[in-house]
Amino acid sequence: MTSAAFTRPFRKTERLSQNAAAGGGLLIDKKGGVRPHYWGHRERLRTRFLSGGHKAMPDYELLELLLFNAIPKIDVKPLAKRLLESFGDLNGVVAASEHRLLQVAGATPKVYLQLRIVEAFAHRMAQARVLHREVVSSWDALVSYCRTTMAHRETEQFRVLFLDRKNVLIADEEQARGTVDHVPVYPREVAKRALELSASAIILVHNHPSGDPTPSPQDIDMTQRIADACGAIDVSIHDHVIIGKDAEVSFRTQGLF
Repeated sequence: MTSAAFTRPFRKTERLSQNAAAGGGLLIDKKGGVRPHYWGHRERLRTRFLSGGHKAMPDYELLELLLFNAIPKIDVKPLAKRLLESFGDLNGVVAASEHRLLQVAGATPKVYLQLRIVEAFAHRMAQARVLHREVVSSWDALVSYCRTTMAHRETEQFRVLFLDRKNVLIADEEQARGTVDHVPVYPREVAKRALELSASAIILVHNHPSGDPTPSPQDIDMTQRIADACGAIDVSIHDHVIIGKDAEVSFRTQGLF
């Protein structure tokens, strides 16, 4: 006998029954008319957002606004709160993997799609602040961009930022993805790509999903091997930045070069 590997922890009900998973069921007015308890909630929330902005709104209400596009006609507040409880905050929700997201009761592939779209916008907006700009004068924006794209990932990612002779960022490319504590990096491939882009220098960036950005012995060894490969073609390494959940570590600042 076989069974499903994962069973959702809620039962299916009539959408407007008093026991509906959406919560609240029906409201009965003085004339005996019935309506869902959340009737008009979506429009009220949209109006509040457009008139007052997002600053006064709690995270779950912002998440509700997003979920409206993925799930029609039901109360999505319980799902918004479940997602925040499961992933900690909005950053965690937006960065959640499809596998983990769909384990949350009520989440659907359309919810996952909406979150990926939001993540793409966030990455593009942060990238626009640093691409084709001189990195020394925009270092804080550069670190902020790296934090946006990598801090809340569940697996390690290794990126290379390629710079021209004026230290202007000409390309930002993901070189590899790995597991929760390892990412394979090939120094010769990094050097080869630097040649293809006519880069004069690079900045290495990778994340630690554990949240602790402290460099490991393997990180230090890998950095040296990339430095050796790039040094042979006169491409220098300006820095290697490790991104944690709440902080980052610069090899240059730590004197590791």
